[in-house]
Amino acid sequence: MLTWWQGVVLGLVEGITEYLPVSSTGHLIVASRLLRLDRPDTKDSLDAYLVVVQGGAILAVIALYWPRIVQMVRGLLGRDPDGARLAGNVALAFVPAAVAGVLLSKAIKATLFSLWPVLAALAVGGVWMIQLGHRDDRGATDVTAISWRTALGIGLFQTLALWPGTSRSMVTIGGGMLLGLSIVTAAEFSFLLGLPTLGGACVHDLVGNLHHGGPSMFQQLGVPPLVLGFVVATVSAAIAVRWLVSFLTRHGLGPFGWYRLALAAVLAALVLSGAMG
Repeated sequence: MLTWWQGVVLGLVEGITEYLPVSSTGHLIVASRLLRLDRPDTKDSLDAYLVVVQGGAILAVIALYWPRIVQMVRGLLGRDPDGARLAGNVALAFVPAAVAGVLLSKAIKATLFSLWPVLAALAVGGVWMIQLGHRDDRGATDVTAISWRTALGIGLFQTLALWPGTSRSMVTIGGGMLLGLSIVTAAEFSFLLGLPTLGGACVHDLVGNLHHGGPSMFQQLGVPPLVLGFVVATVSAAIAVRWLVSFLTRHGLGPFGWYRLALAAVLAALVLSGAMG
């Protein structure tokens, strides 16, 4: 069973890191290890919750980008051509990771949901982001004018985030920049793309956990701490998204790259020294 404060910690970690290019899943895996939650008897339930809690981050983006979401809905109803184009591009970008996720989900959880794969992804992603931090940010600034080729390219980049520690935000923002978008526009498209991507993953893991034949996450971990963590994730994600857009405008991706390298080095030292099993 989770305690209420463990639920709060997991919610904070998820909300703060989901849309920052530092890997929320990687941070959640590390946090659960530090909290001694990765017990064999509850591992399946904990792994499922580390995905389901991302629903809090979805609610945050829905609230912050409600006008843009309304525009896409109007586009689907034939009332806004720009909204229709954006909705189509988000749907197109969603497909690659959705297909790969369904095909590879079990293999990924069996082989990559552990510390060393996460640390490797953190370090490699850190180097890539430092390199991206030196790029001139003069890309396209209208998220509704993105071409279908650019949207598909970002979607292909997003498949890399299936490796925990990589960061969906990192690969979609970085991929968007490489494909000609400004960093803020790439970030906005990344946030919108997160709605179907994270939503699909949440529903997939929630349904799978409730119907896998054993005790559910609610039975093993407890309803109150799971709900509390979800609420905390929503509030903290809303604050993090607002902060991130401002920070990217002033500093770019480079600082996040250095943070990832430092975090990977510290955690590797803790593991090798035996301080963290």
